[in-house]
Amino acid sequence: MAARRSRRRLKKQTRKKLQVWGAVAALIAVVWVAGNWSMVWPVLVAVLAAAVLGGAGWALLRAHRRAVGRDRAWRAQEEARARELSMAQVDALTWQEFETYVAELCRRDGCRDVVVSGKSGDLGADVVGYLADGRKLVIQCKKYAPHRRVPSQDMQKFVGTARLEHRADVALFVTTGHAFTRDALGLALRQDIVALHRDLLGSWVKGAHLESLIPLNGSGNGSGGGTRRRPSV
Repeated sequence: MAARRSRRRLKKQTRKKLQVWGAVAALIAVVWVAGNWSMVWPVLVAVLAAAVLGGAGWALLRAHRRAVGRDRAWRAQEEARARELSMAQVDALTWQEFETYVAELCRRDGCRDVVVSGKSGDLGADVVGYLADGRKLVIQCKKYAPHRRVPSQDMQKFVGTARLEHRADVALFVTTGHAFTRDALGLALRQDIVALHRDLLGSWVKGAHLESLIPLNGSGNGSGGGTRRRPSV
C-alpha cells in the first residue's frame, strides 16, 4: 500500500511539473511572437491561406469524384435499361424466330454462310456459319424466360456435339435466360464454350460486335475463342 501511494504521489508531482513547464513554454512563445510580430504575421497568413486553399481544393476534388461516380452509375443504369427494352422485343419472339434473329446478328457482324437449322434433332447446331477469319461457328440457342438459368444438362448436350459432331472452332451457347448455373458455366469454361447469358445477349442486340463478346465467355473468364481455321473449299 505504501509503495502504491508513493507511485501515485510521484505521478501527481510529475504531471504538475509538466503542466508548469508547459505553461512556461507557452508564455515564452507568446512573448517571442509579440516581440517578433512583424516577422510572424506574414508566415501565419501564408499558412492560413495555404490551409484554406488546400481544404477548398480537397473539397472540390471530392465533389468531382462524387459527380463522376454518379455519372458512371447513371450511364450504367441507362445502358442496362436500354438493353432490357431491346430484350423485351427479343422475349416476344418464338424460339424459331429467336434462332433466325441470332443468325441475323451473326450476319450483321460479318459472319458468312450462316444457316439456321430451325428443327429438332439438329444435335445442338441451331445456327451454323463462319466468322470473318474463317473459323466455323456453331450456336445453340435457348429461348428461356428472363428469370431462368441454363442447367448443366443443357450445356453437357452441347459440349458433346459442338466439336465432335459439327467440328466447331467457336461454340456459342446463347440464351435469353439471366444466367447459367455454376455447374453449367464451369463446364463451359473447361470445354471452351462461349456462354452468352441475357446481359451479354442484350449488349449484342444493342450493337456490340460478336468478336468482342467471344472472349468474355459468360463471366469474364476464359477465352472461348476456339482455334483459327479456314474452311475447306
